[in-house]
Amino acid sequence: MKKLFIGLLFYFGLTLSTLAQKFEKDYKAIESKVIEWRREIHQNPELSNREFKTAEKIAEHLTALGIEVQTGVAHTGVVGILRGKKPGKVVALRADIDALPVLERNNLPFKSTVTADFKGEQVPVMHACGHDTHTAILMGVAEILSKHTDKIKGTVKFIFQPAEEGPPPGEEGGALLMVKEGVLKNPDVDAIFGLHINSQTPVGVIRYKSGGTMAAAQKFTIKVKGKQSHGARPWSGVDPILISAKIIDGLQTIISREAELTNEAAVITVGKITSGVRFNIIPEDAEMIGTIRTLDYDMKSFINKRMEEMVPAIAKAYGGDATIEIVDATEITYNDPDLVTQMLPTLNRVAGEHNVQTQKAVTGAEDFSYFQKEVPGFFFFLGGMTPGNTASFPHHTPDFIIDDSGLLLGVKALTEISIDYLNKQ
Repeated sequence: MKKLFIGLLFYFGLTLSTLAQKFEKDYKAIESKVIEWRREIHQNPELSNREFKTAEKIAEHLTALGIEVQTGVAHTGVVGILRGKKPGKVVALRADIDALPVLERNNLPFKSTVTADFKGEQVPVMHACGHDTHTAILMGVAEILSKHTDKIKGTVKFIFQPAEEGPPPGEEGGALLMVKEGVLKNPDVDAIFGLHINSQTPVGVIRYKSGGTMAAAQKFTIKVKGKQSHGARPWSGVDPILISAKIIDGLQTIISREAELTNEAAVITVGKITSGVRFNIIPEDAEMIGTIRTLDYDMKSFINKRMEEMVPAIAKAYGGDATIEIVDATEITYNDPDLVTQMLPTLNRVAGEHNVQTQKAVTGAEDFSYFQKEVPGFFFFLGGMTPGNTASFPHHTPDFIIDDSGLLLGVKALTEISIDYLNKQ
């Protein structure tokens, strides 16, 4: 029995090695295509729920490969289904396709000069978060895997998702709407994988964290009711601005004195406060909006509960009234520990073990989390910074830039994760 087991391990390892060598020819052929697709998409960015031309390009590509294609998913999403020659499980791969209302500020020959309507204003549009690279990478993965259906034990579902940055006001969109519309069903997905390019991680490096890796994001709105009076006679009114200041101060004590930060990080930020019309009038009301970021579901519930208790209590203590509304924006991007352990050997093989690095949690958010809430998922970060660069710029900024030489590793990682996951079942 021991000899048989060792023999199977040797055979399986040899099969994977041979397969990886076979893919090398495909990788060499696909790299220039992926870069070309990425640059074309970068030059023609589209905002959330308006990714019409991007979706058309993706659908045409998948159709030409002989992949079963579904369009119009969650408005502009595209789904491709590639069935292997052998029966097995279903693995999903996701790429987001939308851009941001940001003015591109660089000298790239393929820089964006596109403008579009955003909340009633004409604004510049840019792929300032790397979704163009994610789309091009997954198009490349689809092309390679479509040539090797005899090696696929099961089914690969390619999910090109719109509106990761959030749908326009009054609209649904993104991963949440895709899940609602059944993107993880028919055929039912067993596991999902995704990646995110990172402008401050060197090309060739992959970073990941098991468990909570990106935060749940929530938006809160606090409305404070006071009593208007003359600014020279504050004792004749109730000052909602003062109450707002006390509420902000109180909310921060939840983080600094009540949240168990040795378990996971958490953030409460008030991003905007609106009140008053004139320098010498104490207004009647004030409104605050902000965000909550958590990496643990118990901590999320605790912080929400304490905010809901604290806000009206503080207002009452100063003679006013206050209400708070908390709305989910994304869930916790939670990497299933068993799935991470299972797939790390693949990442180590394609990137080199020294280039696969653990990282701390990120308080940014990702709606990939909605897929992970339904099925086990693994979301990792791909290096996009030129090695040795000391002037890299963060995401969502005008100077954001990605080194194209980092894209091929993304193609390799998702291609071989798919094959290995399906073949190991």
